[in-house]
Amino acid sequence: MSAPFSAIAVVPPGLEAPAAAELEGLGARSVQPLLRAVRFEASLACFYRLHLQARLPFRLLRELASFPCRSKEELYAGVQRAVDWSRWLPPELSFRVDASGIAPGLNHGHYSALQVKNALVDWQRQQLGQRSYIDLDQPDRSLHLHLGGGLASLSLDGSGSSLHRRGYRAAMGLAPLKENLAAGLIALSGWDGSVPLADPLCGSGTLLIEAVRMALGRAPGLERQFSLQGWPDFDLELWNQEQAAARCLARSSSLANGRPLAAVVGLEQNAEVLAQARVNLEQAGVAAAIQLQAGDCRDFQPPPGPGVLVCNPPYGERLGQGEDLEALYADLGAMLKQRCGGWQLWLLSGNPALTGALRMKATRRIPVSNGGIDCRWLHYQIR
Repeated sequence: MSAPFSAIAVVPPGLEAPAAAELEGLGARSVQPLLRAVRFEASLACFYRLHLQARLPFRLLRELASFPCRSKEELYAGVQRAVDWSRWLPPELSFRVDASGIAPGLNHGHYSALQVKNALVDWQRQQLGQRSYIDLDQPDRSLHLHLGGGLASLSLDGSGSSLHRRGYRAAMGLAPLKENLAAGLIALSGWDGSVPLADPLCGSGTLLIEAVRMALGRAPGLERQFSLQGWPDFDLELWNQEQAAARCLARSSSLANGRPLAAVVGLEQNAEVLAQARVNLEQAGVAAAIQLQAGDCRDFQPPPGPGVLVCNPPYGERLGQGEDLEALYADLGAMLKQRCGGWQLWLLSGNPALTGALRMKATRRIPVSNGGIDCRWLHYQIR
C-alpha cells in the first residue's frame, strides 16, 4: 500500500464544504476546505478513486514537494531539488506550468511560472543534455506552483483536462452550467432520488443529468483518460481495481437501498435546446430515467409530489432582456404557488432584482459562482 501524500482539489467557489464532504466520503483524510480548493491526504488508491468518482472538483493536484520560498532564487533552487526530474519529467515529455499566490519578488503568476520552467529546463540541459518543450494545450505533465506563507508547493495535475468535462455533453445550450457545479448544486439540495425531481426550465438538461447519475451511482470518470495514467508510479493493477469498483456502483433504475428512482421531469420551450437535451441524456445513459417535455414553464404540471424543483433561469447576463425576464420570474412564481404547494424549490439566481419578482421568500441563500457571475443558490419552501 502506497504512503499517503498531500493533495489539493480545485473546486467551484462556494462548493468547498460539499466538495470536502464528498472527498471524505471517498476515503480522503485530513480534509480541510480552503478558498476555491480543498486540501487533503490520499493514498494512491484513493487518488485514483477520486478521479473516477468525485463529481465536484475541477482538478486534483498531487503535491510533489513543498519547500521554503522567500525569493526567486530560492524558488529556482527549490524546484531543481524537489524530486528526481529524470523520473518525473524526462526530456521527451512536454509540460506546462501554472502558478498562483505570491512571495517576495514573485508577485505575478506568469513570472513565477516562468521561473519554474527555467529551473526545470536548465536542470535537464545540465543533467541530461536535452530539454522538454512547453505545450500549453495538451502537455504530458501539467505542474502547478502555489506560493504563500514563505513556502512553495509544487504539484502535478492528475486530471489532464478539467474534470467537469464528463464527455456526455457534446450539445450545449446558450449558457451551459458546468457539470461539476450542477452536481454540487444538487448535493446542496439534498435530493437523493427518493422523491420526484423537476426542472421547469431545464435547458440542455445538465442539472437533471447530474442528479440522476449521482442517484444511480454512475461514476463520472469511467470513460476518460487521465494524465496520472502516464506517471512513473502508475499502478495499472490498482487502477483496474478502482475502475471495477466504480463500475459496480452503477445501477440502471434503482437507488442504493433498492427502491426505484422517483420521477424526474424536465420542461423546455426552445425546440432546438430540447433536442440538444435529448442528445445529452442519451450520451449520459440516463434517457430512460428522465422525462423531457416541450412547453413553457408557465404551463408546467408537476408530477405527483411533493418533491424538489431545481432550475437555472436566465438572469440577463447572457440571455434575455430585463422586462421580459421580470415577467418570466413573476409568472414562474405564480405557477409555483398555484401548482407546487408542498414542494421545495432550489433556484440559481444571478440577479436579485429578478428573483424578487418571484414574490417568494428564500429560506437559504448559498453564494456560488457560475462562470464568474456572482450567484446565489436559493432555497424556497413552496406553500
